[in-house]
Amino acid sequence: MNILVLGRGKTGSLVADVAGERGHQVRSLDEVENPDATWLASEHLREFDVAIDFTTPTAVLANIDACVRARKAMVVGTTGWYGEIERVRHAVEQSGTGFVFGANFSYGVNLFFQIVAAAAPALKHGYSGHITERHHIHKKDAPSGTAAAIQRVLERASAVRVDITSEREGDVTGTHRLELTSGVDRIVLTHEAMSRRTFAEGAVLAAEWIAGKTGFYDFKDIFGQL
Repeated sequence: MNILVLGRGKTGSLVADVAGERGHQVRSLDEVENPDATWLASEHLREFDVAIDFTTPTAVLANIDACVRARKAMVVGTTGWYGEIERVRHAVEQSGTGFVFGANFSYGVNLFFQIVAAAAPALKHGYSGHITERHHIHKKDAPSGTAAAIQRVLERASAVRVDITSEREGDVTGTHRLELTSGVDRIVLTHEAMSRRTFAEGAVLAAEWIAGKTGFYDFKDIFGQL
């Protein structure tokens, strides 16, 4: 496939590397080359099968809108835009293109979501909960999209909204911890990412999966098919 990678940060650069290793043709753009999505005109996008976005919360919506207008399949790993999710869903469905988004493209994290859902009933049986997320000091959004996703998983399963503490330190790739505490015991569930490569691999697999498909998908709902 021909893949366009939007974003040349640490994860975006890894996405380009992984896509190349898997035999795809890759072009990468940063925000200097693509200010306000101005590069993403139909005549430029037609040569690509899928666009993968790992940019910033301030850039991602313009990129999404441009790709949807051009009916270009897209994978979005950038977070911080979910307040617009229903508008984007409608636009994707109206355009008849394919779209995969995810708070986290790691297989392990998406397995972690399932474990969290299984533990959520504790919140209805005398346990209190708290989520802590730690990331590198350059991360733009807080709380992280993954922590917010854990919060939503818990709330759907228990009707209890759990607080989140965000910590920023050094070059931490990403650690998410859920603590469930009662008067007599404590359950601690932790996922620690050791390398950003896990996010990059998931995003490329999602791009391979969405090519030629239509519809709006959350990565956590399709990762088991990859």
